[in-house]
Amino acid sequence: MPDFDSQKYAYSSRRNMVYARRAAACTSIPQGAQIGLDVMKAGGNAVDAAVAMAAAMPLLEPTGNGLGSDCFALVWIEAEQKLYGLNASGRAPMALSAQKVKELGFDQMPKTGWIPTMVPGAPAGWAELNRRFGTKPLTELFAPAIASARDGVPVQVNIQPQWEKDSKRILAAMEQNPAPHAWWRQVFLKADGSPYRAGDIFRWEEYAQTLEELAATNCESYYRGALMEKIVAFSRETGGYFSEEDFRNYHPEWVEPISTDYKGYQVWEIPPNGHGITVLMALNILKGLTLPQQRDCPETYHKILESIKLAFADTKTYVADPKYMKTRVEDLLSEEYAAKRRALIGDKAILPQAGDPSCGGTIYLCTADPQGNMVSFIQSNYTTFGSGVAIPGTGISLQNRGANFSLDESSDNCLAGGKRSYHTIIPGFLTKDGKAVGPFGVMGAFMQPQGHVQVIVNTIDYHMNPQECLDAPRMQWIGGKRIQLEREVPAHVALGLEEMGHEVEIANRNVDMGRGQIIWRTDNGLLAAGTEPRCDGSVAAW
Repeated sequence: MPDFDSQKYAYSSRRNMVYARRAAACTSIPQGAQIGLDVMKAGGNAVDAAVAMAAAMPLLEPTGNGLGSDCFALVWIEAEQKLYGLNASGRAPMALSAQKVKELGFDQMPKTGWIPTMVPGAPAGWAELNRRFGTKPLTELFAPAIASARDGVPVQVNIQPQWEKDSKRILAAMEQNPAPHAWWRQVFLKADGSPYRAGDIFRWEEYAQTLEELAATNCESYYRGALMEKIVAFSRETGGYFSEEDFRNYHPEWVEPISTDYKGYQVWEIPPNGHGITVLMALNILKGLTLPQQRDCPETYHKILESIKLAFADTKTYVADPKYMKTRVEDLLSEEYAAKRRALIGDKAILPQAGDPSCGGTIYLCTADPQGNMVSFIQSNYTTFGSGVAIPGTGISLQNRGANFSLDESSDNCLAGGKRSYHTIIPGFLTKDGKAVGPFGVMGAFMQPQGHVQVIVNTIDYHMNPQECLDAPRMQWIGGKRIQLEREVPAHVALGLEEMGHEVEIANRNVDMGRGQIIWRTDNGLLAAGTEPRCDGSVAAW
């Protein structure tokens, strides 16, 4: 168990850490956490709770995820003392290729319309989690979301600016090509054409109906039934690329989680095509450096940032669908390679380049049940509302994960039919001596690995409790020598980083600096949870 003081809060916070005796559920919307806890209080396990929450979150936070999202999960099964990984990311339509996109006049992947859409993995992921580890039927798990969709849910405070901002992006795309986006406008804008605001009631009857069909068919309708036929028909009518076989051939995959030892703890991530490996590579570099006793000093920030930059330079070059990767995961995670990269870090900011290791709107949730099972789960559209394509008469809005493909045919991550793209969403998990400490995650596209690294350093090096970990001011590398700091970062740290050669920007929107949740198991068997102050996060405890 990480060593922390439950009474110490070094940073301004509206929250205390939450202790739970039996179970806990955390996510970015209070109603979502409550749904998860209700499931566990009714006899469900942590997996049941996660699936019920995942089914509700597209309604509660449509700016982050939808029924057309992808998802990943790390599942700790206490009885087996084992961590399982699920990759439910989508695949590109077989009819799409980099050459075709370039022939359409693009020099990089667009973020709206049909081109960046992929076969969504989330519904199949829910069904697979339920099949393997669930104890309750989907009809019961989806019931809270179905009832809420019909009754209506209030739009939460921090969703409003995202809704307003991304509506402008989708409407601009609609001016160029209205057909794929018409249903999106009907669902996600009010009758007067304005976006929903905090406190507005959002009702979605089609969402309820779609969840009912998914529950009745164990989500098979989405891939081999009536819902699939609606998606493919709309794609053909409005210039998309999907075929029936794209969906019929789709299945999520169980994968072996990857890990590294960081100062006596095992930090776990999902392997590529996601960039959780970035976290592990950065920690491999960091663990060979001496961090100052004081977290909030320029040297601490500098060493964390330089490690992240070097790890990202590699993973943005080498990570892709594992079937297409020429670089081995074990080479990227080797101690020898970490030492080579570590040697590049000095007293000044560097311009990171990929080395030679051969010698991407999101929601995050986590659950813990009375039996000791735990789930770290993440689900995403990618950019807020995703592609802006919604399927008429359904509750399905499609992600734009394909925007992370490259059009460079020499790249391992070049777009090809049936291929998975480089993926930005990553659930995390921490163990020590073969025992579960717990799930953690920080959502926010390319901020995610950076948030994971900062949470782990805060926990292990600076002994922060889960809430303090999430309250702590954050940093983000955004390219070259450019970094962003939250306004809460002390001025002397920002000035010191400038003197080290970093090009410092102050972030005006904390929501862009990641949004996380944590549940740690204490030595006496309690659950200690923290939730994100940068969003409408909530811990539901039992």
